[in-house]
Amino acid sequence: MQHLWIATQNPKKKAELLRLLEPLGVQIHTLAERPGIDWVEDAEDFAGNAEIKAFALARSFGPDEDDHWALGDDSGLAVDALGGRPGVRSARYAGPDATDEDRVEKLLDELATLGAGEPGETDRGARFVCHLSLAGVDGETGEPRSLWTTERTCEGEILPSPRGEGGFGYDPVFLPCESDGPSETRSFAELTPSEKDAISHRGRALRDLVHHIQNAR
Repeated sequence: MQHLWIATQNPKKKAELLRLLEPLGVQIHTLAERPGIDWVEDAEDFAGNAEIKAFALARSFGPDEDDHWALGDDSGLAVDALGGRPGVRSARYAGPDATDEDRVEKLLDELATLGAGEPGETDRGARFVCHLSLAGVDGETGEPRSLWTTERTCEGEILPSPRGEGGFGYDPVFLPCESDGPSETRSFAELTPSEKDAISHRGRALRDLVHHIQNAR
């Protein structure tokens, strides 16, 4: 049995990852089973932070755990009018102890200060980004090594006020509007989990992961 460890401390993100990874048929573990692992997300891009998380977890693997993989996920929201912010600082945008509501409020306040218009205008354009990094341990050196990586996005716009009770983070103010799919009038927080998974940045990245692991066997 192969083992996949998820390097996240966000319970809502963990639930989404577990739901999407179910088709893999591998034993999935979380940090609750391996406490004491920590990291500092100080990279300048999503790819760097995802690798930091994956490597931090992979370093905890012992020599008899060569069938264990560590999955690092770094995701965030990039808003055009804010020059790509909050970006890699999406979770820390309103301070270390801020709630999802605090972050959404700060985002809307910043856009209002800039005079950003209603949905459909280019200055409210945004995208969610998800970068996944899969790491393992080198059998000879015992050091973590990168095995695979992917980055996916979902294009959309920022709504003028939150809508919906589902999802997490910035979902209530994100209206997906992909050019290659049907028009959506609901925020991420108004979609069912399966509807969100079908079009979200993380759903797309995790389907890449499932395809990669299944083909690698």
